[in-house]
Amino acid sequence: MIIQKFSVNQYPISTLLSWIQSGEVAVPEIQRPFVWESTQVRDFIDSLYKGYPVGYIIIWQNPNVKTKDGALSKGKKILIDGQQRVTALMTAILGKEIVDKDYRKRKIRIAFNPKKKIFEVTNTAIEKNKEWISDISKVFSQDFNFLKLVEDYVLSNPDVIKDDIFLSLDALRSIVNVPVGVIELNSDLDLEEVTEIFIRMNSKGTQLNQSDFAMSKFAVNDKYGGDIIRKAIDYFCYLADKPEFYHEILENDKEFANTDYFKKMAWLKESKEDLYDPSYVDLLRTIFTYKFKRGKLQDLVALLSGRDFKTKEYKEEIIEDTINKFREGLFDYINEANFKKFIMIIRSAGFIDSSMIRAYNPLNFSYALFLTLKEKGIHPAKIESYVRKWFVMSVLTSRYSGSPDSQFDEDIKRLEESNPEEFINNIFKAELSDSFWSVTLPESMITSSDYPYFQVFLAAQVKMKDKGFLSKDITVEDLISIKGDVHHIFPKDYLKKSGFSDRKDYNQIANYVMAQSEINLAIGNKPPKEYIKELISQCNTKNLKYGGINNLDDLVENFKMHCIPITILENNDIDYLNFLQERRKLMAQKIRKYFEML
Repeated sequence: MIIQKFSVNQYPISTLLSWIQSGEVAVPEIQRPFVWESTQVRDFIDSLYKGYPVGYIIIWQNPNVKTKDGALSKGKKILIDGQQRVTALMTAILGKEIVDKDYRKRKIRIAFNPKKKIFEVTNTAIEKNKEWISDISKVFSQDFNFLKLVEDYVLSNPDVIKDDIFLSLDALRSIVNVPVGVIELNSDLDLEEVTEIFIRMNSKGTQLNQSDFAMSKFAVNDKYGGDIIRKAIDYFCYLADKPEFYHEILENDKEFANTDYFKKMAWLKESKEDLYDPSYVDLLRTIFTYKFKRGKLQDLVALLSGRDFKTKEYKEEIIEDTINKFREGLFDYINEANFKKFIMIIRSAGFIDSSMIRAYNPLNFSYALFLTLKEKGIHPAKIESYVRKWFVMSVLTSRYSGSPDSQFDEDIKRLEESNPEEFINNIFKAELSDSFWSVTLPESMITSSDYPYFQVFLAAQVKMKDKGFLSKDITVEDLISIKGDVHHIFPKDYLKKSGFSDRKDYNQIANYVMAQSEINLAIGNKPPKEYIKELISQCNTKNLKYGGINNLDDLVENFKMHCIPITILENNDIDYLNFLQERRKLMAQKIRKYFEML
């Protein structure tokens, strides 16, 4: 027997809007702020006017929770699909302000031409044109005089027929009576089922993840300040990316600007750091891991719903405790000293530019590790070393690329259950064994992708203060900072002519070095046997052609810095595939040495 897990009903738009206004249904901006263009709002209203279908709204009933006195409190309903449509109705029909994708408040005014029965986004020309009703929200206001509007319009447009205008405007006003399909999901559905329903019902295939649901749970809880936490999360992440937004908040959200959250994130207004600009997903995952010692965000959603994992009941005190605990973690996360110290640690590992970091999960867990070890009172110098090494280890092994929630969960729980330093060192030994350095890592570098191994190699070169390829004074760090060239030791065109025409052949990691653009251009398409012969001549004659190295010992040292087999100086007609194999081994050895010095 099929058990129905939802109900489907038709409600007029007026009923839906009344639910929103009364708070019976919460709009948590689960799909982030309003992202529709003004023309999309216009087209949506036009579809309603013409009686076209506009899709279903999906609502999820929050579970009823037990209060401290044993009574039951009915949970709010959460709008999980239809936020853009409902928000469009609220701004166009009710005249409410929306928060756009840049977190700015504004109204979207839609105009209506009753003569031609068309809609348009209001502009200056429309406001001056008597054929248009410049703001349809006035038509839906409670104190609006409909008959007077018809009379005034006919007087201003003598060529129209009064009855036609009456019918046209009456049809406009009847938009609020248009029925909309509402799918109401049962409160006992688990998160995976709700997510699956959303994906199947959403025509655009938009993905919702557990962090979206967690954000919605915060947003609908104004009793314990979850709504302010939600806003703080959004603002911090936006400020981290766009510090200039500080003044927008200060000017346009004075209520939030007076909170402790805003005061504790005010340092971002001067920040030019872009190594780690977390999204709300990154922030949620890091705080939950650090403060709750759990890694699965679906557990955060359950706790924010009041779920007792032992009794399977829903209790209000669990919601309160969860929000209070998360608040403490949030203050730790956005703390200027903590955040800057963590970034400094990552930079000290040689990761000096955002281009070197292609995934944030290694950063997320490393920050959670930093906060956890600090909480446990581990010596600051040891924390720095552990965090550096953990970050590099997790990047090299792709530790958090598959199922990050599960791996976060396993790592933080094992860290809590044992001596933290022993646990960390045991992980290093297990993951980075001798065979990893001698076999696994070199073989992993048989790829055309420059991440993560080449980025770690560059970090090692930064840490060791290596010079750029064939550079006498310019360092790899300098080249990364100014976005220098990634040079092919065996030039692409040369390899293509030699039969290596596939990108995965000539774009091998072991064929990359960081070089000054003028050196790169000077080498051009010359094969190594040609320009290396000229380099040796350069060292003998002191006649510079490639960079500033004019000493053979310096040339040998430069080749060693870049893990280029020295045999290429003696036999510069070296086979390309053999060269790659040998260089991968040398690069792995260098990365190992680098890791051990972190």
